[in-house]
Amino acid sequence: MITLHAFGRVNSMVQGLTRDLRVQWALEELGLPYQVRGVDHPAGETKADAFQHLSPFHQIPVIEDDGIVLSESGAILVYLAEKAGQLADRQKHADVLRWCFAALTTVEPVIAMIVLDDFGKKTDPVSREKRANLVKWAEQVLGGVEKHLGEHAFTAGEEFTVADILMVTVLRQARRAGVLAKFPRCEAYRQKCEARPAWGRTVAAYEKRLGAEPGAVARVVEPTA
Repeated sequence: MITLHAFGRVNSMVQGLTRDLRVQWALEELGLPYQVRGVDHPAGETKADAFQHLSPFHQIPVIEDDGIVLSESGAILVYLAEKAGQLADRQKHADVLRWCFAALTTVEPVIAMIVLDDFGKKTDPVSREKRANLVKWAEQVLGGVEKHLGEHAFTAGEEFTVADILMVTVLRQARRAGVLAKFPRCEAYRQKCEARPAWGRTVAAYEKRLGAEPGAVARVVEPTA
């Protein structure tokens, strides 16, 4: 059975945005048996030497599967999809990899920078100008996703894959940052993917694990700017 090391406690500011959600969603979608080990982040459990053997950068999520230890959410999702036999076709494998990398290396970095800056709530002229420039960059990359979704039901084609899990969790951050409103296809796609039963099961388990109020995962992506 797969063991998922996920947050057992985490700062309430980031509840609903943490990357362990990606892995649990994938496990639910793929129907792979798993158990969750909650990690107490505020207590410093991720900084312990024992945890570094699992995750070189002291980060969550991590999975253990029959002697294999793997960190980095993108790598974990591809591993799980391969394990479930969903990437046997070479073209599908290539398309899914492409959009996994697109979500994590093209779209997410700028979105994450905006979200992190917004946590600081800085309103001085330099900070406002910096945010405006980041928003322009975000709109450029989101425009590429918007165009692609006008031609395809999902990122890697006409079927939902782990690439969509990564992209949707990035778009959730974009919505929180208030930069998704200009991209109706991206927003409709996010809503469509989050309507999947596996996401509902994931959210319920996540909120229970963290002791969060029901609906906390949905509320966290309400625009803040």
